[in-house]
Amino acid sequence: MKIYKSKIDWWLGIVFLYPLFLGVQSIIEGKWIGFLLFFGVLFFIWFISKTTSYIIKEDELQVKSMFVVNQKIEISKIRKIEKSNSILSSPALSFDRIVIRFNKFDDIYISPKQKLAFIDELLSINSSIEVKI
Repeated sequence: MKIYKSKIDWWLGIVFLYPLFLGVQSIIEGKWIGFLLFFGVLFFIWFISKTTSYIIKEDELQVKSMFVVNQKIEISKIRKIEKSNSILSSPALSFDRIVIRFNKFDDIYISPKQKLAFIDELLSINSSIEVKI
């Protein structure tokens, strides 16, 4: 079993900058809600970064992100891997993404930190995967 973590882009911090600012402002004003907001946002960023991963186990790719995504894909069903900069919601913490196309019409966007090693491992299991990165 091999676990690949998601690459994390700087934009993730920007998305949460305003709630963090509101939290700090509330703390300065002596409001406890700001303390909760500030640490809640920090916890969420930490939690999402620790739980977004791509696991290759035998002939299966498991894509996990928090408690929302837990998708299992048979590696033998993967048809193509392509580079993508899509902004579609996905279990990817970076815009440096790849799209994995599997079955007839299914796809998933992910962003493994070690992209080439990840693709090489998939190819070692299914050498017929078409790669366009």
